[in-house]
Amino acid sequence: MPAKPHPLIASRPPPPDNRRTAYIWRNRALQLVVLAIIGLLVWYLIGNTLANMRARGAHAGFDFLLDPAGFEISEGLFGYESGQPFWRAFLVGLGNTVRVALSSIVVCTVLGTLLGIGRLSRNFLLRSLCTAYVELVRNVPILLQLLMWYFVLSDMLPTSDEALSPLPGLFLSKSGLVFPVPASPLSWIYAGAGLLLGVTASFLHLRRASRVLSDSGRQLPRVWPVVLMVCGGIALGYALGGLIGDTGWAFDLPEKSEINISGGAAVTPEFLAVFLGLSTYTAAFVAEVVRAGVQSVQHGQLEAARALGLGRVQQLRLVILPQAMRVILPSLTNQYLNLTKNSSLAVAVGYPDLVSIANTSLNQTGRAFECVAIIMAVYVSLSILTALFMHRFNRRADLKGLA
Repeated sequence: MPAKPHPLIASRPPPPDNRRTAYIWRNRALQLVVLAIIGLLVWYLIGNTLANMRARGAHAGFDFLLDPAGFEISEGLFGYESGQPFWRAFLVGLGNTVRVALSSIVVCTVLGTLLGIGRLSRNFLLRSLCTAYVELVRNVPILLQLLMWYFVLSDMLPTSDEALSPLPGLFLSKSGLVFPVPASPLSWIYAGAGLLLGVTASFLHLRRASRVLSDSGRQLPRVWPVVLMVCGGIALGYALGGLIGDTGWAFDLPEKSEINISGGAAVTPEFLAVFLGLSTYTAAFVAEVVRAGVQSVQHGQLEAARALGLGRVQQLRLVILPQAMRVILPSLTNQYLNLTKNSSLAVAVGYPDLVSIANTSLNQTGRAFECVAIIMAVYVSLSILTALFMHRFNRRADLKGLA
């Protein structure tokens, strides 16, 4: 009979695995060497290209960014004048790209989720309509769809003096969409702060609901508290901004005259064309991602949910979607990246995004290499940031303990 080990000896931790430690440090060293080689190769190629350009008498370098641009930009999030430098023009183009990409991501996510769930509906008409939309939209090139939307908005809509008014205070015409805005500039700032406060409170509430569900099995309401917190935060911020501002809580309402529409804020037909094109096109792919994710959930999970007496909405919200997110999120990240890169096609309809600003700057300065390098750097940065955010969200949404 073998002797039992001494208690002190048995409680000692196992000796460190020196071979594994050496293997890890060797891999890290090899990665650093490869990274250094790639960096040197890139530096050599850039230096060689710039030297050849100087030898041929072509100007090289990014010093042109400090020169006056000398051209106008039709719209932008930031104030801009033609006498301002090129770097500010690129900043305006970047803001326009981010604005149309973020708004399209929100809309395509909501629309694509509804279409994906609709494709699995028991209702034959709803299922057929969703299927027809997906098959039609995703098989037509995005450029053609952008041109189609621009044609509809710029040619088929009435002029400003006969603008359509789908809702009170909204006017849609060839000049774009005009809508009311708060008269006090402070209202925008405080409303944004209220939105941030509402999102923070919603995040804390969702964490608490998850903790309560894990500890006691009690299901706290999630949707309505989040909606109330976000809307309440925006309303509170707007109320504070109106209380502090000179104009109070008044709105700048657009008014239609015999010539044009005055007042309010407006978005151009170019923005609407890009926004609608990207949203509707990407929504078709998001619908397929959602449908595949829902169908990946094992049928036994659905049967268990039915045995517990859960309704169809509860089955979808509490059982199906949480497990389907493991399949949906990685593919959804690819669709967000594709949407951001497809926004570069906005130049085809005259929307002043980053590519459009870079093309105009290239024609005025002749700095082709520098302008293309800026475009590449910006899109690579946006793609990496999107991928990192979605990867972090994917890790948080992953269900631990499931194969």
